Amino acid sequence: MSTSTTDDATTGAGAAEAGAKRVDPRVRRTRALLRAAVLELATERDPDTITIAHVAERATVNRATVYQHYRDRDELLLDAMEDELTSLVALVARCPLVVLPEAMPQAFADAFRHVESNVVLYRRMLGPCGSARFNDRLHQLVAEQVALHLVDAGLGPREAPGVQLRAQCAAGSFIALLSYWLRGADPLPADEAAAEAWRALQPVAG
Repeated sequence: MSTSTTDDATTGAGAAEAGAKRVDPRVRRTRALLRAAVLELATERDPDTITIAHVAERATVNRATVYQHYRDRDELLLDAMEDELTSLVALVARCPLVVLPEAMPQAFADAFRHVESNVVLYRRMLGPCGSARFNDRLHQLVAEQVALHLVDAGLGPREAPGVQLRAQCAAGSFIALLSYWLRGADPLPADEAAAEAWRALQPVAG
């Protein structure tokens, strides 16, 4: 292939990538409206009772508009919760959940405080009538961070079965502790809940 042809192909690929990143402002506004609507609904009712019709009504659009942007309610919910997930997982990334230090890291308490700051939404999303897709996504992201911690601790390569199994176990334990805390009739304040959860993780990690 000639240099000219290669350059043209590279330029074309770059243009295509730039075009993919360029989103019509109207599309961004509509998606933001839909995300806000579904999150508002999720604070009022269990996610599995929310329908596309409910979202459309709350966002003051028609159902066809919702389907133009999202395949179903769960995809919309997951997209709407992405910022929450990003913030929570960033805190978890600073918390070793398998090779535990003696003292609880501040970031562990911060993770509980983050959840407490939006407790109604997290309680519904992680509850028995919540979003399985959200739960799976959170589990996946936490497990990825735990696997990185295990690699850094010299316990094997990231793809090793032992590393992956321990990462999955730790992620499941962490999410189960969050869920149990949130479902309580009179849940502890975040700092107390974090301290209890850290103690509960000790035998699991050990």
